[in-house]
Amino acid sequence: MASASLKLSIALACALLLSSACHGLEVGYYKKSCPRVEAIVRDEVKKFVYKNAGIGAGLIRMFFHDCFVEGCDASVLLDPTPANPQPEKLSPPNFPSLRGFEAIDAAKDAVEKACPGVVSCADIVAFASRDAAYFLSRMTVKINMPAGRLDGRISNFTEALFNLPPPFFNITQLIASFAAKGLDTEDMVVLSGAHTIGISHCSSFVSDRLAVPSDINAALASSLRRQCPANPTPANDPRVHQDVVTPNALDNQYYKNVLAHKVLFTSDAALLTTPATTQMVLENANIRGLWEDKFKKAMVKMGAIGVKNGFQGEIRRNCRVVNRY
Repeated sequence: MASASLKLSIALACALLLSSACHGLEVGYYKKSCPRVEAIVRDEVKKFVYKNAGIGAGLIRMFFHDCFVEGCDASVLLDPTPANPQPEKLSPPNFPSLRGFEAIDAAKDAVEKACPGVVSCADIVAFASRDAAYFLSRMTVKINMPAGRLDGRISNFTEALFNLPPPFFNITQLIASFAAKGLDTEDMVVLSGAHTIGISHCSSFVSDRLAVPSDINAALASSLRRQCPANPTPANDPRVHQDVVTPNALDNQYYKNVLAHKVLFTSDAALLTTPATTQMVLENANIRGLWEDKFKKAMVKMGAIGVKNGFQGEIRRNCRVVNRY
């Protein structure tokens, strides 16, 4: 019954997307071709997250940034080459802030030793984000992540700028950005909860949250001004925790911070600017376990955006470069 319910949930999520994504996606996709893949990825992610929780936060963010640009196809992993000197990973939304690439490399190396040429980098990114959520939530967020994605061959600097919602977006812009990917307003509010972990460069919020009047909590603003320069530059752009209460825990503290106006971004504060999103924030902050359950479903739904299949993609041998035939 649980399996049938999960398949129905995935099918409904796919039906809402704008492409033919989800074709071939299923939980346990590699059970015959590479039965240990999910355990292998989890073991590698565990090593990195237990050494540095920030890598776990980076892996969850990486999944989001991958799926919103060209679909969930590991295009965010591609390194610059003479033929493509400006891939996604060098675009301002990703560079220099996106972390976790070394964890994906380690997972891919371990998987290739067990099952060469079988598992896509896109699926490894999806599994790694799932596992990071599991460890950072103290094993409470258990996502049944379907697989079957292929790796894309296109990675474009400009596409990342156009498709990733920046931290200064208002609520109307946020809703539109997520809707363009087949995600609804509740998905947007739920996935924003990942800001309960990780760090941010001062340049992402100083200009619109500290340098001008805003609703940010006065004590938090004072603390941030002590940590951040008034005019951050690439040479002087410190990083601060997004959630100072439980900085290394994936939990619902983010929503409590939103209600207390103790959040960094305009896009975080924007969740209180409509009655509907305010109600969602209140429920996620106050109903035990509600956000975690919604987050699991939203991650699966996001993981079905723009999935490549057939000749659209490949299974890379090295996650940083497209295959050469």
